[in-house]
This record gives sequence, C-alpha cells and structure tokens, in this order.
Amino acid sequence: MSDRKKFLWIILAFLFFYFLPGDHPRVKGAAIESIAMLHEYARQHVLLCLVPAFFIAGAISVFISQQAIMKYLGGKAKKVVAYTVAAVSGTILAVCSCTVLPLFAGIYSRGAGIGPASAFLYSGPAINVLAIILTARVLGIEMGVARAIGAISFSVIIGLLMAFFFRKDEAIRQQGFAEFPVGEPTRSLWQTTWTMASMVIFLVFANWAAPKIDSGTWAGIYSMKWVIATLGLLSTLFAAKKWFSQDELTEWLNATWGYGLQVFPLLFLGVLFAGFLLGRPGYEALIPSRYIAALVGGNSIAANFFASVAGAFMYFATLTEVPILQGLMGAGMGKGPALALLLAGPALSLPNMLVIQNIMGTKKTVAYVSLVVCLSTFAGIIYGAFF
Repeated sequence: MSDRKKFLWIILAFLFFYFLPGDHPRVKGAAIESIAMLHEYARQHVLLCLVPAFFIAGAISVFISQQAIMKYLGGKAKKVVAYTVAAVSGTILAVCSCTVLPLFAGIYSRGAGIGPASAFLYSGPAINVLAIILTARVLGIEMGVARAIGAISFSVIIGLLMAFFFRKDEAIRQQGFAEFPVGEPTRSLWQTTWTMASMVIFLVFANWAAPKIDSGTWAGIYSMKWVIATLGLLSTLFAAKKWFSQDELTEWLNATWGYGLQVFPLLFLGVLFAGFLLGRPGYEALIPSRYIAALVGGNSIAANFFASVAGAFMYFATLTEVPILQGLMGAGMGKGPALALLLAGPALSLPNMLVIQNIMGTKKTVAYVSLVVCLSTFAGIIYGAFF
C-alpha cells in the first residue's frame, strides 16, 4: 500500500472517530458488541479452526508440488477435473468463510487457476453437508434442497465466470508459474497425502458441531469427535517426525507464520467492524435488527438483493446461519430472501472480503463478491416465486 493510501485511511479513520457520537447508547452498545464478537470469535474459531488451517496452508505451499496443483487446479487443467476437485475439497472441509481463507491462499499462491480457486473459496463454507441437512430439518425440505442445488451450481458458475473475466491476467500469471523450476520430490506421494489427510481430519472433527438431535449417525460421530481428532493430530505429529527433515519443518513453520501475518490482522479488524455494525445473533448493534427484518419481507428484487448484501457482510460461524434465519423468518422474512441470505452469508463476510482483497487484489475481489451477491439474489427471486 502506498504512503498516500495509508494517509487517506488514517484521515478516514480520524473523521469516523471524530464525528462518532460516543455518548449515544446505541453507539456504546455497538462498541460492546464489537469487542464481544471478537472475544467470541477468538475463543471459538482461532485455536481449533484458523490455526490448523494455517498449518494446512503452509503444508500446501511447502510439501505439495506446484506441478500437482497445476495439473488438477491450474489454468490448463481439464475443467471437469479442476472444478470437481475444487467443489469436492470444499465439501470435505466444511469450514467457515474465514477458515477457508488460508487454504485458498495456499492453493492460489501455488498456481491454482482463478476459476478453480474461486470455486474452492465458495464451496468450502457454502457446500457444508451437515449445514444443508440442518437447513432441511429446521427450515423445510424444499429450502434444504434449494440450498444444496444453489451452492453446488454457484461454486462452478462463479469459478467459470471468474476464469472468463480475468482470462488475460490469468494467462500471464499461469505463464509465470510454468517457468518455475521443477524440484525433485523428497518423499513418496502417499506420505504427503497421509500428512495432509491427517491435518484435515483434525480440522474437520475438532470443529464438528453438536447435532440438534441426541441420536442417530451425526450424534454418534459427535460423541467420537475428540477421539478421531486426537488420532488425526497424533498421526500428523508422527508423519512430521518420521518423514520430514528439520529444514522442511522450519520451512513449514515459516510458511504457516507468513499466512498468519497475512490473514489475522485484517480478519480481526473485519470482525470488530462487523460486530460494531450488525452485532452478534440475538444482540443489537449500530444497525437495529428490526430494520433488516422489515427490509426482507416479501419477494421483491429489493428484498432479495438486500438479503444477499446483508448476508455478504455478516459473519456466520458454521451452522449458526440456520437458527438466525429461523428467527428472521419468524419476524416476517420471505422465503426468497431467506435463501438469498443462505447462499451469500456463509460464503462471505466483511473479514473474508478484506483478506481476499489482500490475496488477489481489489478488482478480482469486487468481481467475486458481486457474483455471489447477484447469483444469490437471482436464486432468491426464483425460489420465492415458486414457494
């Protein structure tokens, strides 16, 4: 960032705090919500979500060959293969809009095409099997099916459109990756796969949310979550000790640290700002929730668009979007806007946008966010017209 831009941001921040009516009760409440949301985020999402994700991102950048990523996710990879791999990877991880960021940064920096990388960025938070099942159970089977169809199709559509819009920039970028020297692998493919799978198992099961019903398959998996997560962690430690040299482990830690420095500051700043404006579920902040509920009734274009935009800026931890939508629909939210928010909300957030901009630039970030919002609005209008 240039000195001029830094100075402009300093001026804007000064003017914001200078004219902020600090004695107003709603402003005080919003400030409390901002801190409370960051506190909640730090306790619930950093140690078990983001830190393991940073280690996985670091491992991707150090241990997975650039040729492998180029082969399956690069600009010249077969589209069917690239977008299937991106969508399936996101489905398996089932992470929130912030936890997916270091993973996205890892594959993007190693040569993944903007299309498959964008598909992965959307599919990680959006195509969450457990969340879709919970949506069908709580909000109705038709809402669950619509969410599943919309999320899966959106990941591919967004990826293809991003690849088309930025095809010239991407051709230059991919040429740069093609010129990198090819290094000899220091271990077998199955050893690298074992290590990555072990970390993914820990990430997924350590964050496995409690089911609404105390019986059945999901409840059984939840009761074993820490056993499985511990096995994943022990397996990762064993692999690191057995198959990696001290220099490789140091490089891994340095890469992990680098992603942390890149993502954490903007992420925390975004959480603070989102909490100040919108607050946590069930708590008021600067913008009263009744205004949001009043604006998303019916099935007009404006209602669906507003629901998409509001969802895009709000932060949803995994599975929290369902009870939030249940409350909003009880307050009069239409079914079309509800689906629009479901498709835009989990995949985006203000912290998410800030970090994406830092990774792939303003132009690509604006295009990605606009695609998510517009497609979600369109899906909400179509769904609301039939239901």
